[in-house]
Amino acid sequence: MDMTEMQAKIEALEKASAMATTINSEVFYWWCTALMIAIHAGFLAYEMGASRAKNALASGIKNILAFAFITPTFFLFGWWIYLAFPTGFTISEAGAGGLPWSASMGPNLADNASGIFWACFTLFAATTASIMSGSVIERIRISGFTILAVILGSAVWILGASWGWHPDGWLTADWGLHDAGAAGCVHMVAGFFTLGVLINLGPRIGRFNANGTVNDMPGHNMPMSLIGLMLIVMGFFGFLGGCIIYTGDTWVTIYNTPTTLSAFAFNTLMGVSGGMIGCYLTTRDPFWMMSGALVGVISSASGLDLYFPAFAFLISFAGGLVIPYINTLLLKLKIDDAVGAVAVHGFGGVWGILAVGIFAAGYPNIAGPEISFIGQFKSMIVFAALGFIPGFVCSFILKQLKLLRTDQAAEVAGLDTAEVPVTAYPESGLPAYARTPSGIASSPVATAPAE
Repeated sequence: MDMTEMQAKIEALEKASAMATTINSEVFYWWCTALMIAIHAGFLAYEMGASRAKNALASGIKNILAFAFITPTFFLFGWWIYLAFPTGFTISEAGAGGLPWSASMGPNLADNASGIFWACFTLFAATTASIMSGSVIERIRISGFTILAVILGSAVWILGASWGWHPDGWLTADWGLHDAGAAGCVHMVAGFFTLGVLINLGPRIGRFNANGTVNDMPGHNMPMSLIGLMLIVMGFFGFLGGCIIYTGDTWVTIYNTPTTLSAFAFNTLMGVSGGMIGCYLTTRDPFWMMSGALVGVISSASGLDLYFPAFAFLISFAGGLVIPYINTLLLKLKIDDAVGAVAVHGFGGVWGILAVGIFAAGYPNIAGPEISFIGQFKSMIVFAALGFIPGFVCSFILKQLKLLRTDQAAEVAGLDTAEVPVTAYPESGLPAYARTPSGIASSPVATAPAE
């Protein structure tokens, strides 16, 4: 074998190795995307369970429509926003790759990355919108919700991601933000957007008495809600897997800092457990115990790549202890958040961002200054404002247009009656003796006593 032939073989092997790395990366994000769909099955179940029976299907339909509308709108302009605005409001040249007619935004044998990353980010977008969905159940118009979901999922959060969850984002380049698991741009932005919406939407009829006391409005199916929340936890392994980048020989965060899947596995599970135990000790409420799993994930999310597992547990445990009290405070302010999403996601995200600044200050970033409490705190303020201001303004406009809240008669009757053409439980009003084996109602017939 001469040198020319040997060189050709080496080049062929290098090319094959590079393609194997590309395909492995593509397959990994394919399955992350698939697993994230479990988050939406979970939101669907837990919101329907948290609704009273007369609103169950309307609550579920909101989630389905959010998923359906965000996919095309994120294709049309969401991905472009991420690529175009990492430096602020100046449009970057890289944004051209996210325009819907660009060569990378469709089947392209020379591009194994754009489509699969777009798919992952689309599921992040749908998750962000679904965070709002549970808070507004039982009184929001489906049309108004869908408009808000598109604004939040395909525009607002992804602008925050461009600023703070992008290797060149200005929050990292200028302030040293570190938010590996997206506690800020996903959870905080969604939570504070939801807070703005709830202020304009108002509480459900009968939620508060004239003296300010709160009436409990339990959902019709707690087991369904608990199963849904567990599905969300499962789906978060796809979500967090999509937060890191496979390079062929190692893993890096979205900021190009080194990490491993093992670090994420340790700290995700420890965070889930810490949040559940913290909420359980505070409330003894099974709904909040399972919501505590989300509190735990979010509390540890920003530093999943940095924390020692026992420390991730303690950070999430602290979040689980405190977050239910924040929800109680919101109730005192007459904010009717039906599932506690503002506290869980919004203020859980605040804790997640600040915890890195407190406990990981001094850790270096690849671009920009090292992690600091001041940088994390200022970034937290940006995420809170980016969520709250559009949420409040957009919902205020919808309120003036009579598109935000359903009318009183429809709310009392139930949104399933007003907005859905079918019934969730069509046999629920029939006495057992009036059902035939086929499930079709029949009129009860008096029979003579046997002789």
